[in-house]
This record gives sequence, structure tokens and C-alpha cells, in this order.
Amino acid sequence: MLPQLSLVLVVVNTLTACVFAYDKWRATRGGWRVRERTLLGLAALGGAAGALLAMRACRHKTRKPAFRWGVPALLVLQAGLASAWLLRGQLG
Repeated sequence: MLPQLSLVLVVVNTLTACVFAYDKWRATRGGWRVRERTLLGLAALGGAAGALLAMRACRHKTRKPAFRWGVPALLVLQAGLASAWLLRGQLG
């Protein structure tokens, strides 16, 4: 089960980083943007690491409090859940 979950997380984080980068690209060209709700939703669905990486790499959404504090908080939460899940598997 762990390899499948790892693959899903890699795909979700890659997709999230790409959507953040795409939104930044659209922002620099004045085009239609990706909704903030969508960006935060992708981060909440397991893509917090990809979101944080893209935020730093693209310098995108770093001033907005929901992203500045919310995405790192989601990452900590997701890492804690993953750790608890792994520990439970080892102990159980």
C-alpha cells in the first residue's frame, strides 16, 4: 500500500506545483487566473509540499496570509498524519 500512496502523493504534489506555476505565469500576463480556493484545495488534498515549493520557486502568493501561513500549516498537518499512519503500521 505504501508504494501506491507514495505515487499518489508525488502526482498530487507535482500537479499542485504545476498549477501554482501556471497561475503565476497567467498573473504575469494579465490573463484569467486560477481561483485561490482551487490552489488551497489542491494543497489541502495532499499537495502542500508542492504548493510550498512552487510558492518559493515562483515567488507566488507569498504575501497572502492564507497561503503564507495556511500552506505551511497544511504541510505540518500532512506530515504529522503521514508519520502517525506509518507508526501505526509499524506498531500494529
